[in-house]
Amino acid sequence: WLNDERAVKLLRGGESYHVYGFNKLLGLATGGRPTLAELPHEGLQVVPLLKAPEGGVIALGGEWNASPRRARLTSTDQPVFIKAVAEFLEVRGLKEPKVNITQIVRVDLDGGGEEDVLISGTNYFSKEGRLSRTIPAGSYSFVLLRRTVRNSVQTQLIEGEFHPQTKTEAYPGKYKISAVLDLDGDGKMEVVVSGDYFEGDSISVWSCARTKPEKLLEVAGGL
Repeated sequence: WLNDERAVKLLRGGESYHVYGFNKLLGLATGGRPTLAELPHEGLQVVPLLKAPEGGVIALGGEWNASPRRARLTSTDQPVFIKAVAEFLEVRGLKEPKVNITQIVRVDLDGGGEEDVLISGTNYFSKEGRLSRTIPAGSYSFVLLRRTVRNSVQTQLIEGEFHPQTKTEAYPGKYKISAVLDLDGDGKMEVVVSGDYFEGDSISVWSCARTKPEKLLEVAGGL
């Protein structure tokens, strides 16, 4: 894994990229020379893609199959996961939380033959349906991983925030699972998480190869 400063030195433009969506290859694109982005991502190095397929989440320069085991979205009203999320929120200080699951994804992350479960949820939209600078009590947004670790089923936080009390002049984030792919060709799947917050956004890549999720990369920008 390289930071942008090191990666830019290896790119000359004209490289071919495989463009992936949530869980599958969408097509190929050609990359231009790295350039500095403008607002709201001022200062970041970006690679423009020529004739990229629509719906792409991430572009890879490698030749390996980044979707060796396809992640699949399932129903968000499964009682076992509603209960698990409620218990997780209560531990974070939210009393009698309103459970609002937005995604449930099943996938074998490490290739061991057992499916893991990724869960995202959000509960703090304003009346207008947009994020605001006031966060009502009981608000949250998260991405969780539910899996077996050392013969015990655990619910682990990948990314998120939890607000037992009302906050004003705050900048809440809304998180979702954007892709589940093998981004480095080692046969293990990484989780790509997108974040939206007041006048900004982010994207991060997480490894779940160890007993706890580990953030590998992150890019964020805003006004």
